[in-house]
Amino acid sequence: MVGSDGQLPLPWLDEPLQRGLRQAAHALLIFGPSGVGQFELGLGLAQAWLCEGSDAERAEGRACGACRSCRLFQVRSHPDLLVMLPEALRESLDWGAAGGEGDDAAADKSGKGKASKEIKVEAVRTAVAFAQTTSARGRGKVVVLHPAERMNAIAANTLLKTLEEPPGDARFVLSSAAPDALLPTIRSRCQALRLALPDRAAAIQWLTTQGVPEAGVLLAACGGQPLEALEWHAEGIDGKLWPRVPALLARGESAPFMNWPLPRLVGTLQKVCHDALSVTVGASPRYFPAGSVRPGQQQTLTAWARELRRISQDVEHPWSAGLMVEALVGSARNALASTVLSERRAEGKSLHLPA
Repeated sequence: MVGSDGQLPLPWLDEPLQRGLRQAAHALLIFGPSGVGQFELGLGLAQAWLCEGSDAERAEGRACGACRSCRLFQVRSHPDLLVMLPEALRESLDWGAAGGEGDDAAADKSGKGKASKEIKVEAVRTAVAFAQTTSARGRGKVVVLHPAERMNAIAANTLLKTLEEPPGDARFVLSSAAPDALLPTIRSRCQALRLALPDRAAAIQWLTTQGVPEAGVLLAACGGQPLEALEWHAEGIDGKLWPRVPALLARGESAPFMNWPLPRLVGTLQKVCHDALSVTVGASPRYFPAGSVRPGQQQTLTAWARELRRISQDVEHPWSAGLMVEALVGSARNALASTVLSERRAEGKSLHLPA
């Protein structure tokens, strides 16, 4: 959201914010890769629409960051804002149950078991009722829904009816990293706002200001998504370790990965496999520095890629973490043995694999 200085927290969002403000839409769909600030852009638009500052205070239509509305927004107590998030995302996005009237916790929280990763129909019904009431401060009402693809089928159909006949002064901002997963009728009733990967230099500079060492390495590891790179850094994934990951896996060393979340480890293995296949067919690696990943046997690596896709579908299962890490690293060692074989043959040496 816009701070008291009137600036967005992510500098590469300034241009898409201006594009969004120029679109006179009752429903806006922000789409693009994850990890680049879709949620923050949605909040920036909502704050600008609700801002009560004068034209002189609102540079290029953005929120002033200082009026009463902006102050309410910043402390998450604005009566005309509703933020809809899956319960599982509230903490990571720093939008917890203490967020005031702009929070849908009461509609979605079960109080038992694991936090839900879906946006459920009860939350959408709350949003529909919210949009139909009169604006408390006279600047309209805004519902921010993130990520939109997390709506289950019943919830999506409930929202569709409101998008077909929107209340007079209400606006909806939906964001999605997988717009194809949305109902076509939802997409057709929203104006689209595409959010691309930020410029690499700008992203590295921002990550450096956030205290991320080896920012360029982590940014590449995350496919150019700076918010994901920041999350990796918070989880303790070291940019100095990253180039060594393929070699560690090829040797079957599991200790460096024992504290990694299993979804992160599986994703990393998929990136190692992707880059190994790339260099095998003569292409450049995408996620690792050149030279970190060796070419191997295409058939073996392709089979490993299929195995990792299957595992990724069940990675949230309550596995024994230590045993799962050992098994994953063992399968990586077996698959990457072909890269070691290729390298040893190129050096004219015999291969002695560990038992």
